[in-house]
Amino acid sequence: MAFDFLNIVIPVYNEGENIAKTLEEIERKLKYPHETHIIYDFDEDDTIPAVKKFIEERNARNVKLIKNKYGRGALNAIKTGFESFESGAVLVTMADLSDEIADANVMLEKMNEGYDLVCASRYSKGGAQIGGPKLKGALSRLAGLTLRYFAGIPTKDPTNSFKLYSKKLLNEIKIESDGGFELGLEIVVKAKSAGYKIAETPTIWRDRTAGKSKFKLLKWLPKYAKWYFFAFVRR
Repeated sequence: MAFDFLNIVIPVYNEGENIAKTLEEIERKLKYPHETHIIYDFDEDDTIPAVKKFIEERNARNVKLIKNKYGRGALNAIKTGFESFESGAVLVTMADLSDEIADANVMLEKMNEGYDLVCASRYSKGGAQIGGPKLKGALSRLAGLTLRYFAGIPTKDPTNSFKLYSKKLLNEIKIESDGGFELGLEIVVKAKSAGYKIAETPTIWRDRTAGKSKFKLLKWLPKYAKWYFFAFVRR
C-alpha cells in the first residue's frame, strides 16, 4: 500500500505558547498533504483558543480540535488520536517544537518502502539530542542500545514518541499501557514480536523553549520497564 498523505496526532496540555508555531512548522516543512488532530483534555486548556485563532486566520481546514475521550493524560490523548483516523499513515509528534517535523517526509518515504512502523531516532548516525534532562537521556539511550543488540529491536531509539505508524498496525495491536508515553515502546516491541517491519531514520530532538514538560520520569519508569523486559521475553 502506498502512502501519500500524513495523518498527524498532537497531544496537548496548555500548549498555548507553542501550538501556533508548531502548526506553522508543519505547514512550512511538510511536502505531503496532511491533516492534523490536536487532542486536548479539558475545555479550559489554553491550547484551544490558540488553535482556533490559527484555523480562522489561515482558513486551516486540515486542523481539527478533538477532545480526549478516555480521560486526561498523554496516553489517552494519543489513543484518541489514533482512533480519529480510519486509515493511512499516522504520525505522533509533540506540540513543543522538540521534534524536527521535516523528518516526517523521510519517514513517510521509508514507510512506502514497505515498513509498518518508522521510528525517528536520536541515537542513530545523523541523529542527536540537544538539551533535556541528562538522566532521562542516558536511560533512553541505554534502553535503546540494549534492546537493539540483545533483543533484536530494529531501532536504537524505541522510547522516542516521534513515530509513524500504519493504521493497519494500530488496528491489530492491542494497547495495554496505562501510564503515558511508554505506549510508543509497547507498540514497537509488540510489532517486532508479531513480525511487522520496523525501520528508523535519524532525527535531531531539541528540548522545549516554552512551557513545561509533562514527562514524569519516576512515575513512568516502571511502565517503561514492563515493556523493556517484555521485549526479551517475546523475542
